[in-house]
Amino acid sequence: MKIAILPGDGIGPEIVAQAVKVLERLRRDGLKIEMEQAPIGGAGYDASGDPLPAKTLDVARRADAVLLGAVGGPKYDNLPRPSRPEQGLLRIRKELALFANLRPATVYPELAAASTLKPEVVAGLDILIVRELTGDIYFGQPRGIRANARGEQEGFDTMLYSEPEIRRIAHVGFQAARKRGKKLCSVDKANVLETSQLWRGVVTDVAKEYPDVALSHMYVDNAAMQLVRNPGQFDVMVTGNMFGDILSDEASMLTGSIGMLPSASLDANNKGLYEPIHGSAPDIAGKDLANPLATILSAAMMLRYSLREERAADRVEEAVKKALAQGFRTADISEAGARKVGTREMGDAVAAAL
Repeated sequence: MKIAILPGDGIGPEIVAQAVKVLERLRRDGLKIEMEQAPIGGAGYDASGDPLPAKTLDVARRADAVLLGAVGGPKYDNLPRPSRPEQGLLRIRKELALFANLRPATVYPELAAASTLKPEVVAGLDILIVRELTGDIYFGQPRGIRANARGEQEGFDTMLYSEPEIRRIAHVGFQAARKRGKKLCSVDKANVLETSQLWRGVVTDVAKEYPDVALSHMYVDNAAMQLVRNPGQFDVMVTGNMFGDILSDEASMLTGSIGMLPSASLDANNKGLYEPIHGSAPDIAGKDLANPLATILSAAMMLRYSLREERAADRVEEAVKKALAQGFRTADISEAGARKVGTREMGDAVAAAL
């Protein structure tokens, strides 16, 4: 099985190195994998003037799965839009047809006190956010900045979804809910947006194929409030690209740190790109401070969804739980009495726990 390793920028190389350390340990135990590394984002621009070099895209296409760190940094902020690191990430999602983004938010018992919410509110929390990834306002056309009739600058973006795009992500949401608590909440803004009115109608129609799954609808502003008021009411949430981007980051803080949340972006055949949901954190890059657990857990999702190595995925997740139970904490999840460690030592702890 071939894995493309794309470390990216900022803390990306540091956290990816820890996930690779865990994968190497599994390989020594008999897991048959090959890994090939390539640059993306700012590193891609530095290497070839393109945030998604042609060679990197080729490596990703030949792979069975892709493990990515993070992209971006202030040194690239003044580049033309097509050359900015984030465009490399958007383009690889589009080129690989990765339309379904799965973002689990799980509260480990040892970290309930690390959440900014009361422990009793988040204890036992286990939510899966299913986010559509290749449509919506991020990709809709037309878009741009222009002068209006009064000579004033105005920016415009197009929120656009087709019925097939909504239908396929709805199926992903229902299928995920069927394997979990059989509850699906579809998030939209149907009281204001025509796009969301279509979304709600299509999701309601798809629900007829899943009579065993209870479907509810919620406006995105209410969903944002309910996530901090009573997050335990949710099992699986399905929503569009922009709403999912915002809600999944909000859900990450329920867990105590954005450094704990992995993600999977899948195509129709479950080939995927796996990455932590956090950014490149250039302010702490190279300081051995970053939490690698979201990246390691992303590797576990990769083993489960794309490589179909369920036992190996279980082992990695159990190793993370064991490291936490042993008291290992990076700075973002540290509390009194914990064993505070850096990026490398946390990776070592998980590898040892295997």
